[in-house]
Amino acid sequence: MDVMSREQTLEFLQTHVKTEMLMKHLFAVEASMRGYARKFGGDEEQWAIAGLLHDFDWEICPTPEDHPTYGAQILRDHGYPEDIIRAVLTHGEHTGIPRESQMEHTLFAVDELSGFIRAVGLVRPSKSLDDVTPKSVRRKLKDKNFAKDVSRDDIQKGADELGIDLDEHITFIVESMKPIAEQIGLAPSA
Repeated sequence: MDVMSREQTLEFLQTHVKTEMLMKHLFAVEASMRGYARKFGGDEEQWAIAGLLHDFDWEICPTPEDHPTYGAQILRDHGYPEDIIRAVLTHGEHTGIPRESQMEHTLFAVDELSGFIRAVGLVRPSKSLDDVTPKSVRRKLKDKNFAKDVSRDDIQKGADELGIDLDEHITFIVESMKPIAEQIGLAPSA
């Protein structure tokens, strides 16, 4: 089965995602996945759809432990292909499903960090990704009270799984998110 279009996926998300905050996270992860698909030679639309869908069930899931397993059947019922569903299932450690494909490793690697980078941008005086650097992100990573639900271990493990230095990974995601800065609530890049 072919990957559903972005437009179809956005319609799907309208029925499952209730908050603007979650949508901004999904857009940030989508942008990071697009960037890495280009870098790694992956299918850009497929990777982007996986990024858009990865947390779609977060707000409707009965318990956090059931995410994203709860949503997998919903995705199947809507005709999403198994490779996208598998990427969604492997983006969290708690499912116990090992990541195998480059798309799966990448989704895991960009999920927490994309959200964290957005949070760092929001507390910068400029509210712009232009002022988000590996140094500023690392400083906030050391602050355990900042975005305390973000797993620092998963951020490092994601970079390690991609075989990319964390500073390079941070820079790549910042650059991937800059074109959608306004869409995710940040000031546009200069």
